[in-house]
Amino acid sequence: MPVKEKDIEFLEREKLEEIQLSRFKEVVKRVYKSSPFYKRVFKNEGISPDDIRSVGDIKFLPFTTKEDLRENFPFGFLTLPLNRIVRVHTSTGTTGKPKAIFFSKKDIDEAAKLVARCMKMTGARPGDVFQNMMSYGLFTGGLMFHYGAEKLGVLVIPAGAGNTEKQIELMKDFKTTILHITPSYALYLADVLEERGIDPKKELCLRIMYLGAEPYSQKTREKIESIYGVSAFNCYGLSEMNGPGVGFECPAKDGIHIWEDNYILEVVDPLTGRSLPEGEEGELVLTTINREAMPVLRYRTGDVAFIYSKECECGRTHRKISFIKGRTDDMFIVRGVNVFPSEVERILMNTPEVARNYQIVLEREKSLDVMKIRVEIKRRFFDGSLEHLKALEERIKSKIKSELMVTPRVELLEPGTLPRTTGKSRRVIDKRKL
Repeated sequence: MPVKEKDIEFLEREKLEEIQLSRFKEVVKRVYKSSPFYKRVFKNEGISPDDIRSVGDIKFLPFTTKEDLRENFPFGFLTLPLNRIVRVHTSTGTTGKPKAIFFSKKDIDEAAKLVARCMKMTGARPGDVFQNMMSYGLFTGGLMFHYGAEKLGVLVIPAGAGNTEKQIELMKDFKTTILHITPSYALYLADVLEERGIDPKKELCLRIMYLGAEPYSQKTREKIESIYGVSAFNCYGLSEMNGPGVGFECPAKDGIHIWEDNYILEVVDPLTGRSLPEGEEGELVLTTINREAMPVLRYRTGDVAFIYSKECECGRTHRKISFIKGRTDDMFIVRGVNVFPSEVERILMNTPEVARNYQIVLEREKSLDVMKIRVEIKRRFFDGSLEHLKALEERIKSKIKSELMVTPRVELLEPGTLPRTTGKSRRVIDKRKL
């Protein structure tokens, strides 16, 4: 008998693991039969679906990386024909090729169910007014949360990111009770409210905030809760795993529950790939076991965390991970957008006027992230007219905005301005304080 959605969160571990194993076996059969990438990998590794007899046998499967997704762009991971695909989300990559993540109608519905589960767990109910202040479009965060909120039955305001004055107007007019927002924008919004003489505790109706898309500290969460008089929850997700709703904090706020009826959770040593025991910090690895269009096995997320060994006081049986400590690579996040220094370098080095040296400076102004790119220009171009330099500055800014979805400040410098070193260059200077 199928388990009801309301019971799945508290299912006995033995029954939960039975669901995991059944779905795991099915997804291995699916990719073995239909995924061009995994068919090739399984053949090369000599792996057959018959080799999978327990969830622990996952250790015999190879990892999947972001490079695999990019190298097999766009259709190499699909297990369904295109006439059954209803959506694609993409993200930019260091080589210029994005990662393409495909969804069937069932995939979107299942992802929405997980978000609805997360929201209900934190106290959201029909009658709440949910203002979604995350970006819509190729970024999964906005749309998937939108669908989940609608499935739960709350009133959704698809506000999107930015336009602060309009956001405040919407909150006041419709008596918004729940926000989905980045931590940095929540702090910036607080500054604007203070400038306008608006007390969020007295003049707004907020009671819940969902914070995500960028790392933040416990102190930042406490500050946001104090300013707005809300209960703020941390959500975890990534596009490769369906977007938001992979995991969420319960009211205990002591770690993030990963929904194990949809994912197999591992933590491995980032250098050796060796599986690590609960409580030991390493790289988070996730496997989708309830995805139809594009299953992904043993995906190395790059996120650093550990698995809690103790049971949660809330009674939910799905295991928890710690807050994400950081990443195994050099990625940084600006206003909810993932940026790799190599992506910036690729754009700069493809600009003829640019010399060899540049520096990325990350700062915070009025609680908002600012990315400044200081770049040296070849002398023959730097000695040109001011109009030419201004046009070059705008061209670089426009290129980075269009490809990376971040609007930087660009400072053009004469050759030799930036410091040199015989060792590894310090390309990124992060002056932000979380």
